[in-house]
Amino acid sequence: MDSCVTPLRHGGLYLVQTTDFIYPLVDDPYMMGKIACANTLSDLYAMGVTECDNMLMLLAVSTKMTERERDVVTPLIMRGFKDSAMEAGTSINGGQTVVNPWCTIGGVASTVCQPNEFIVPDNAVVGDVLVLTKPLGTQVAVNAHQWLDIPERWNRIKLVVSDEDVRKAYQRAMDSMARLNRVAARLMHKYNAHGATDVTGFGLLGHAQTLAKHQKNEVSFVIHNLPVIAKMAAVAKACGNMFQLLQGHSAETSGNDQILNLKALL
Repeated sequence: MDSCVTPLRHGGLYLVQTTDFIYPLVDDPYMMGKIACANTLSDLYAMGVTECDNMLMLLAVSTKMTERERDVVTPLIMRGFKDSAMEAGTSINGGQTVVNPWCTIGGVASTVCQPNEFIVPDNAVVGDVLVLTKPLGTQVAVNAHQWLDIPERWNRIKLVVSDEDVRKAYQRAMDSMARLNRVAARLMHKYNAHGATDVTGFGLLGHAQTLAKHQKNEVSFVIHNLPVIAKMAAVAKACGNMFQLLQGHSAETSGNDQILNLKALL
């Protein structure tokens, strides 16, 4: 499961909790804070949990930053994280801040639930439909944007994509990574979903395989379409097997693509 589900000593209640952190992916510290918060919350949403009772923020400030860089970047990251938490209807009450060689940002998301407020992801049946709530290709888009300033890298892809295409894909990826999967979690209850997972570091195929292995029933998952951010499939092809986007192994972020195992009525 994407989150830990713990029965509480108070009868009928469960603690659903998750922790996650990531490294900087984008140039905008504020957006990075929002993405990190959405990334933490995505594990709750993958369990069908729509309300988060409390969040902790985990922040490591890089020793490689100058004092001025720390003074500018750190408050922006924290503000982005806080604003995303507010959007989710929760607040940050605690956490930890340290100085570390690598800048990292993440948190802990916790909620106390009744059994009908979360969905254990192991009840898929024949006829269910796999629904992807966001496009793939965030890893490719972020890297392609970095390559705009690295001539030897840019030369590998400039024949299949323009710099304007890359900038648009980068913005699309940022918006996607920062968008909460809360609506998807609500739809899981509306349409009686049988399970879900977020798609992060192991790519679409890796997470789908894990989900499929843990079903109670004998079912096969068939993925026949790969929705991808515009032009990023072409970029991935031009890079050989670097990303393995079309093979389903490209890493994504922020629960960036949530598979909802919905009934066939959709």
